[in-house]
Amino acid sequence: MPKQNIRIETADGVAEASFVTPSGATPKSGVIVYMDAFGVRPALDEIAERIAADGYAVLVPDLFYRGGRFGPLDAKTAFQDETTAKFIRGAMATTTQALTQADTAAFIEALASRGVTGPIATTGYCMGGGRALNAAAAHPARIVAAASFHGGNLANDAPDSPQKNAGKIKARVYVGVAGVDRSFPPEQSAKLAEAFRVAEIDHAIENYVGMAHGWCVSDHNVFDEKGAERHFSRLKTLLAETFQG
Repeated sequence: MPKQNIRIETADGVAEASFVTPSGATPKSGVIVYMDAFGVRPALDEIAERIAADGYAVLVPDLFYRGGRFGPLDAKTAFQDETTAKFIRGAMATTTQALTQADTAAFIEALASRGVTGPIATTGYCMGGGRALNAAAAHPARIVAAASFHGGNLANDAPDSPQKNAGKIKARVYVGVAGVDRSFPPEQSAKLAEAFRVAEIDHAIENYVGMAHGWCVSDHNVFDEKGAERHFSRLKTLLAETFQG
């Protein structure tokens, strides 16, 4: 898949991103991939390439750009180094959901400027899962599908919890849950399902039994190839049914 490294101007600076398309003309439909805590790197580009192979333009932006250049980080060892771990925790805390929602306007414009003027979908991993859902709440006119995989704290008490923004979402939603995940326990899953039903969102929440937090991304210690392929299958169906519906 053709890949470009691009720079996106936002209200707060410049975010670097990977832009991946299938060969030939740039598709009108696009997908924004919201990163996990380890940043834009080959493992996320692999995901982008799989999505692009189905006929979509894919953008993988650096959500931590406000903190300056970093990485790519090694997901297997990043939290074992005190300096790196401190950076990651700080970046996650300061890159709020509201900032990512605002940045998403620039991401959508970056796609449009490259010919991606049709419907947009979002998908996110780990911390990106909640951001993919909240992006759909912030930009309901453009984002028609949103997916979260091993997303954490999707229905906690925080005011920016995706569960509390459910009423603003117009997109079709899919949530893939790690079988055991302290960041998204069963009680949160129940709250999220209730919020989606009350908001009348077309959604599915699926429990991946035996999968650990991070199973979809190839450079994680807990990567599971069979589980990752299942996630690609579910994402492919969500995009095809929504974009073509």
